[in-house]
Amino acid sequence: MIPALREEFNRNYTPEKYRHFLDALDKRCGSHVGFRVCETPCFLPKTLLDQMAQYGRELVLQLVDDPQYLRASDASIPPQYKVANESRLPMFLQVDFGLVRSTSGELEPKLVELQAFPSVYGYQPLAAQQYVESYALPEDLGIYLNGFNGESYWKLLRNSIVAEHDAENVILLEIDPIHQKTLPDFLVTQRELGIAVVDILSLIKRGRKLFYRNGGREIEVHRIYNRCIVDELERKSVTLPFDLRDDLDAEWAGHPNWYFRISKFSIPHLRHRSVPRTWFLDEVSKLPEDAENYLLKPLYSFAGLGIKFDPTQADVDAIPHDQRHNYILQERVYFEPVIHTPHGATQMEIRLMYVWPEGGELTPVLPLIRMGRGKMMGVDHNRNLEWVGGSAALWA
Repeated sequence: MIPALREEFNRNYTPEKYRHFLDALDKRCGSHVGFRVCETPCFLPKTLLDQMAQYGRELVLQLVDDPQYLRASDASIPPQYKVANESRLPMFLQVDFGLVRSTSGELEPKLVELQAFPSVYGYQPLAAQQYVESYALPEDLGIYLNGFNGESYWKLLRNSIVAEHDAENVILLEIDPIHQKTLPDFLVTQRELGIAVVDILSLIKRGRKLFYRNGGREIEVHRIYNRCIVDELERKSVTLPFDLRDDLDAEWAGHPNWYFRISKFSIPHLRHRSVPRTWFLDEVSKLPEDAENYLLKPLYSFAGLGIKFDPTQADVDAIPHDQRHNYILQERVYFEPVIHTPHGATQMEIRLMYVWPEGGELTPVLPLIRMGRGKMMGVDHNRNLEWVGGSAALWA
């Protein structure tokens, strides 16, 4: 989107540079990056990122500052996953935007989704820096938002995740982390913060306390940076070694209940110029005549699972009436292809990553990019294409 930088990158690109970039990224992460990483970063004007960061802040505050919404969102938390000792505010938030062409011809951000759950806070700045180094890009290109640099960014994460605890007593919690595609992010986080990466199935519960094993020792867990996705627990029919509803003697760095409270469930409640029209399915008596311009989405799915484009009445009829409150009908956002590549103009989805430290302010810290040329932007949906996948926003 910054033409001079885009043209220079495309002109100087070679497959050899890309291979070097991927090799260096794997080495830097300490593990192979298993999802598709795009050949190119995206060069964005800082003004656009600032606009989206402000929009995301307005959307989140609209929700958390509304007692009526917070009461309504109680219904979004399945009883079996209602974790005790909920925090007053979420700690980690992601707000995803696509760029659309307005009636006046201008590009404007439109909300895709939002989620109060951690993203790849460890991997993403490292990937952005690797693009700069491997492709010999200008070193003054911005990576972080809100005035952060590498040192202050990791200080914020350390204060938020580890807080006042000994790092040995803080864990990053996931299901079978060694086999997750986000393992590189876990390893970077472990290296930078000194915390353990722990499989949730290996935890030991005694009374109100949790323990994990390390080198033959049992270490008490004082604080949990949760990366477990409820959808995966459900799909794998996982039986946990403790009940998530238990009143545990451990803190959460990002309380799990917010995963539900700020999610696709939130979108029908939002009123903002960036939000496409959205309804709960049980509020829709009849599909719009232009149903091809809408999406049918399950509330509780991850990475685009279960989304139906061009929904039909048969799709709706297949959903039992008592389950329709778990789906939304959303006006489709048609991304404008704004990134020029050797394979044609490519779309991007921009994620604004926020941290809300305890006692602090809701703070945008990083952008993340997903590029694609299909209906969906996730890396799993573009795996057989080139010049698509996970990327980074470098701003000027």
